[in-house]
Amino acid sequence: MPLYDYKCTKCGYVFEVQQKISEEPLEHCPKCKGHIKRIISPAGIIFKGSGFHVTDYGRKPEHKEKPKKEEKPKKEEKKSEGKEVSK
Repeated sequence: MPLYDYKCTKCGYVFEVQQKISEEPLEHCPKCKGHIKRIISPAGIIFKGSGFHVTDYGRKPEHKEKPKKEEKPKKEEKKSEGKEVSK
């Protein structure tokens, strides 16, 4: 069951009540019997797992990119020890 916050318009008393969604809102303050109004407040939502913008893209990665591996120099081809032929 959700929790609802109420505030008295007469004395300013703020309190919380656990009610079913289908129940009618309360009308009278438990302290002074004045008129009360339900306070709308944001719900606490926690995004867990993948598939949410917050968890997938919301933060920059903490790890730094790994440096690229340097290419190994190719083995030099052995030059023939014989006479060079010019064309």
